[in-house]
Amino acid sequence: MRKKTLAVVVGALVALAAPASAVASTTLVGSGSPAAEPVLRPLFSAYQKFTKGKVHFLYTANGGNAGVADVQSGKSQFAGQARPPLPSDAGTTYIKLYLDGLCMDVNPANHLSNISIPQVADIYHAVTTNWSQVPGSNLTTTIDPVGRDTNGGTYNFFLQAVLNNQVQSSKVNALTADGLVINAVKTDPNAIGYAGLAWQGAGVHTLTLNGVACSQKQVKKLRYPLSRFIFLVLPTNGASPLAQRFADWVRTSPIAGGVIKKAGGVPAFNRTGKKKKK
Repeated sequence: MRKKTLAVVVGALVALAAPASAVASTTLVGSGSPAAEPVLRPLFSAYQKFTKGKVHFLYTANGGNAGVADVQSGKSQFAGQARPPLPSDAGTTYIKLYLDGLCMDVNPANHLSNISIPQVADIYHAVTTNWSQVPGSNLTTTIDPVGRDTNGGTYNFFLQAVLNNQVQSSKVNALTADGLVINAVKTDPNAIGYAGLAWQGAGVHTLTLNGVACSQKQVKKLRYPLSRFIFLVLPTNGASPLAQRFADWVRTSPIAGGVIKKAGGVPAFNRTGKKKKK
């Protein structure tokens, strides 16, 4: 009788423990692009809510190239990346998440409104060093170019798309994150810098590039010259199924599309909500 009672008690305890194990959460560890961070973080929060707390994220914005290296070494399960794949990314798989634009910014004290890609290249190659050499600028001071360091995928994107793979001048102030670039432009009337679309806002003057605005509308149509995809990078072998499901949700969910747009990105693949019948 005693054995029977003990069995019943144990069974009850197991039954009580079952719901706790059913809601156990998993943390996905990632690293990479600061350009993507303002969009990825709200996506992480929305997906955590969507999974009812079963999936959490730990993300370090250490640069897209550094993030890919983390995936290659097994330190991270995924990486955010702001440039297309390179031969050095062996062993990884790139998944397009959404669209972004790399915007050119100056301080509001500079009345310049438009710049061309060749003009930008000349500034970052130190061929053009004074604002008096740039038509449309009201300044006659030395140009202070600001950019990203080599840990950033944005550095490679800019190198390929603007500088024709010719390395930038040593006069460029190379910083570790888009937010730092924006802050540098905000505080220096002579500065010019580049940062992702989601980082644009008060305190900087965003230029048109080749006459096209760096805006969600123009990026969506791929008319803006520095339109690009933001990628989620996974290991080709042994990728986490949870990370893959997150990527699928980001690409297809109408909820994710709304989050991307609100955060400053541009949804590229997301389904839209069903239209109400009239």
